[in-house]
Order: sequence, then C-alpha cells, then structure tokens
Amino acid sequence: MTTTSLVWFRSDLRLSDNSALTAAAKQGPVIPLYILDENSPARPRGNAQKWWLHHSLLALSKDFKKYGCNLIFKRGSTLTILKEIAQQTGITSIFWNKALTPDQENADKELSSYLHEFGITTSLFDDGLLSTPGQPRTQQNKDYTVFTPYWNTLKAGRIPYPIGVPQNLEPGKYKIASDSVDDWNLLPAKPDWSKGFSIWTPGETAARHQLDEFLSQKIDGYTYARDRPDKDATSHLSPHLALGEITPRQIWHATLAVMETEDGRLDSDGWKFLSELGWREFSAYLLYYFPNLPTQPFRPRFQHFPWKKDLSHLTAWQKGRTGYPIIDAGMRQLWHTGWMHNRVRMIVASFLCKQLLTHWAEGEAWFWDTLVDADMASNTANWQWVAGSGADAAPYFRIFNPILQGQKFDPQGHYVRQWIPELAQLENSVIHTPWEATPAALKAARITLGKTYPLPIVDHAKARKRALSAYSTMTQGDDPGQLFSSPMKRNS
Repeated sequence: MTTTSLVWFRSDLRLSDNSALTAAAKQGPVIPLYILDENSPARPRGNAQKWWLHHSLLALSKDFKKYGCNLIFKRGSTLTILKEIAQQTGITSIFWNKALTPDQENADKELSSYLHEFGITTSLFDDGLLSTPGQPRTQQNKDYTVFTPYWNTLKAGRIPYPIGVPQNLEPGKYKIASDSVDDWNLLPAKPDWSKGFSIWTPGETAARHQLDEFLSQKIDGYTYARDRPDKDATSHLSPHLALGEITPRQIWHATLAVMETEDGRLDSDGWKFLSELGWREFSAYLLYYFPNLPTQPFRPRFQHFPWKKDLSHLTAWQKGRTGYPIIDAGMRQLWHTGWMHNRVRMIVASFLCKQLLTHWAEGEAWFWDTLVDADMASNTANWQWVAGSGADAAPYFRIFNPILQGQKFDPQGHYVRQWIPELAQLENSVIHTPWEATPAALKAARITLGKTYPLPIVDHAKARKRALSAYSTMTQGDDPGQLFSSPMKRNS
C-alpha cells in the first residue's frame, strides 16, 4: 500500500540529501511544491537573491522532470494553498524540512497544528545543518558563545553522511494547476541591474560542479589564497548553500574524502575550508539561542553605542564612492555580481561601522538586499562580529586600515583595477592611495580626484581616533534603533 505525499520546498532546492523528500518517497509517489508566500513571517528575500531563486526554481523543476515529476508553483497563503491541494487530491501527508530561523520555526509549529485540525499529517525534518539545531552543548549543558570551543566540539562529533536522490522517486498521479515562475517578477526589469550575475549558474547540478572544481583545483593552498581577492581561490558555494542546492554534509564528506586521498598533505587547507562551514553553523547556533540577534546587539552594552547618522556617508559606501579603492572595489563587485570576496566583506564592514560609525544594521540590510548568498544567521552574526557587539567578536580596537588591507591582500592592484577602471592606469605604489600620486601621474592616468574618482570621505587616522573614543563611552548615546534610514534599495 503506497501513499502519495506532498513535499513542500523552501530553502532546500535539491533532490539529493533532502530529508523530507527522501522520507516522502519511501511512502510512495510525491508531489513537489514551492510556495511564494509574500505574507510569510519569514524575512522577505532581498532582490539579488530573488534573481537566484528564479533560476534555481527553474533548475529544480528541470531536475524533477527527469523523474517524471512536475514541480508545482503556487503564490499566496501557505496554509490556504496546502489545504486546497489536500482537498483537491485527498492527500493527507505533507513533508517539509524545518526552518532555520526563529520566526519561521514558530510559524512551522502553528502551521502544522492547523493542518492537523484538518486531518493532515505533517512530517518535519532537521535539515540544512551539520548538526541538530542548538547542538552541541558544553559539558555543563550550556550553549557556546565562543567559536573555537564550539568548533572543536562540532568537528569531533559525528557528521551524518549525505544520502543520494531517492531511488524510488516517482510522481503523484494528480493534475494540479501551477503558476509560471516567470509571472512572479523575481527578475529585475526596469532597470535590469543583473547583467553581471551571468557569472553564476544556479541549481543543484551547478552546485555539485562548483564543489568538485574547488576540491580538484583550489583547495591546495586555500589557507593562504583565500584572503586574496585578486585571486580566484574560494569555493563560491555560499549562494548554493543559501538556497539549499547543496548541503553542508555533502561538502563536509567530499572534502574529507579528498583529504584522505592525499595522505594528509591537504589537511591544513581542508580543515581551514571546513572551518568556514563551522562558522556558518556557529551563526545558526547563535540565532537559535539568541533569536533577537538580527535586531539587538549580542552584547547589551552596545545598546547605547553613539552611532552616527550620515546619509551621505552611507550612500557613498553603498555606491563604492568612499575614496578608498579596496572599499569601493568591494562595493562595486557586490553591486555588479551579487557577491563579494570574504576578506573584502570584513574590510568594508569595518569601515562602515568604525571609520563611519554607521550602525551595523544599515550594512546588514544592504548586504541582505544585494547578496545572492544572503543568509539571516550568517549575515547578522558577521556584521555584529565586525562591529564588536557580537559573540566572539573582534576587539573594538581592531579597526582595519583600508590602505594597509588593500596593499597586503591586493598587492598588485589587480582587484582594484578590475572593479575601478578609472584607476587602472595608476602605478602599483599608489593604486591604494591615489591621493598620494603626483599631479603628473594623475594626469597621465586621466584621473581628476574629486571628479573622476572621489577623495577619501574621511581621514583614516582621525576616524580611527573617533571610533576609539566612541567605543570608550558604551553607556552613553542615543538608542541605535532610532538611527536606521537606508536611502537606497537594490532595484534602484
């Protein structure tokens, strides 16, 4: 006796290593469903990630068709749609993977309770992390608030092996009307700012290819090269992880397998790479125990930090017009591709929070709207970490010097020249400090500071002193909740 079940997809857009899909397929035929619920309590996706979602859904639909299954697309209230499909088909079992954010987790519990009242059985699964949410715990059964001991415990534990596509995957025999993803207007139109996104290929197949390419060509030397934005040395897996096109379990065990075949030669690079997965896990862990992390500082003393409200500075930062080349290159890369190199993310975030004293939530909101790999836990935890208000945070007195950071990690200026073509003709010696170039050098490079490229909007040395002074107050200042006022959006 087989039972046809409904499988509801969200941020788990894959066939392999999908707990809900696998469990449903064991019972019988499946009907895969994706719902665009714009009134969901979940934070709406940013515009850049909507672009990725559009293409990822098309890729998932194509993958399902290989098994004779039609992925159903519906727009509207999740509860209403699930009830309507159940009434139309007589299906009494719905499977889905649990959400990783507090608002969605609570909504899942309420939704499951409502569906039970209508005689519908729901099966929810922990999926998308290396460990069960909220695990591991300390020996005193407390939650971890520092990464290193958390990481040591996590990697010493048992990480489940990934599973493949269900061997018994077969379609349900029901005719269900479906929307067209093209009608959801997830893609930008007027203007179309996504032309630079052509570097990406969303979907599960592309995610596996990206992992294979990284492990075969880039993991050797990763520990050093990962900090160089002028080199293509990172995995570029973060957008695939954010939409669940690949799981951390798949990445974990594939990496360990490569490390084993090399007889330990790649152990250092391999574990450094896996620690990035560990930081992603730690961010989700923090959000699990501190659900107010997206809106409140992890360290209460930051409640009254004297943030400054300067829309001209915020706009200059968003547009890549601060006058500091490594900052501007990163912000322009973000705008054009929906992604930014991790080292540069730290530099630009430090500059916004510390040199400009702009509240971290302004930067977090901008990243949320412009990153194809936007993830609530990682985005929030990383911004608070840089600002100094987060768990295991960087010391407040660690203020990145954007000049030295550029000179150290982009020594030949290749990254700056790629994203700031107006500086392309400058010599390496001044590529990160164009204001130090001689008048003759500026003229030869066709640069007019203040016109073709801006002068620095703040003096680093003075801004650093101001930041240290501000951090010394801690108990004074306005409520930072009153200081949010982002002037731009991704679709502008």
